[in-house]
Amino acid sequence: MAFTYYLDETTIVGNKRKARGRFVSAGGSTGGDIVTGLKRVTGFNTTHTAAAVVADSPVANETFTATGYNGGTVTIVTTANASGIWEAEGYI
Repeated sequence: MAFTYYLDETTIVGNKRKARGRFVSAGGSTGGDIVTGLKRVTGFNTTHTAAAVVADSPVANETFTATGYNGGTVTIVTTANASGIWEAEGYI
């Protein structure tokens, strides 16, 4: 079971920072941790990149409050062997 993520880019948007990258679940893996490089995550999105339609979208397994999630590592849950892209927004 292997989960791999990549941090492809970070940009500054006003007083916030955006980080984005890719993830791959292989060997029956159903997700894992993504270290965003942010200290507080205020938004997080994931999308599958498979050519076929999938039954379930990847989701963040964290609780986001009105002020965001206080932590830079976000755990995602996917269907087995899924791959996709992720994007996080927040503060460093």
